[in-house]
Amino acid sequence: MDPAPLVRRRFLVGLSLAIGLAIGLDVAPRVNRWSSSVIVSEPGLSASVGTDNSRSQALINEGQRPDPTAFSPQELQELQRRFGVHGPQTPLAQLFTKGLDELTPLRSITVTRLEELRPTILVESRRRGVNPMLVAAILFDEMQHAKPGEDLPLAAHSGLFSTHGPAQLGLSEMVKQGLLSPQASQAEIQAARDQLLDPRRNVQLLVGQLARQKKLLGISTERPLNASTRPRDAKAIATLAYLHNGKLDYSTRILRYMQDPELHALIYSVRKAPVSTLI
Repeated sequence: MDPAPLVRRRFLVGLSLAIGLAIGLDVAPRVNRWSSSVIVSEPGLSASVGTDNSRSQALINEGQRPDPTAFSPQELQELQRRFGVHGPQTPLAQLFTKGLDELTPLRSITVTRLEELRPTILVESRRRGVNPMLVAAILFDEMQHAKPGEDLPLAAHSGLFSTHGPAQLGLSEMVKQGLLSPQASQAEIQAARDQLLDPRRNVQLLVGQLARQKKLLGISTERPLNASTRPRDAKAIATLAYLHNGKLDYSTRILRYMQDPELHALIYSVRKAPVSTLI
């Protein structure tokens, strides 16, 4: 019997095993090795994306990025301890919110209201180093899901609602910004509620809230955050959105609204007066 075929078969089998072993050694380190890639940090807080290092590199190579709304258990604990935020809405509440987003007439009304606030959004955002699209997205969401009658002065001053205005801010935010004393008199509280009910003043306070939280998180206030081009900024924006509303699923909605073509055009498009046909 010619030994050559047998030798060739053994050689091929050995070669296949060697290749399989090499592939296995290359793949093995990529499985379930989790670490925290820090995005926003300060003493006592790391807002980061919990992700596998090799997998992150693979995502970058494929033109993808880690999910900025993914918070590690440690981050959630720290945010809950420091800011009192909590988990997502109940599934029923999320379904209701999604249903409201599908109502075209309601969206049209909300966009019209947002357009009236556009000048204030742009001026205040530029002044405080805040992304105007983040401001617009929060306003759109809060106005879209506002409770009927909550902006009526009578209802606001009755104490029936704890938050007011387009951005749904409370008296506690004015206290945190140093605009209202914790021991304010009833007259001062009434005047503060009137400020919250004023749409333009409410937008100013929202921008002030975002600037205040940026400082607390150790984020530079010298430039707006850009979620489209900087993964670190996207994570920071997700954290700011979470802190504004306090619900874990809120960040996902806000980042989606920030990419909404109609809202994007509303904030950034250049408006030109129509030219008369008589000229």
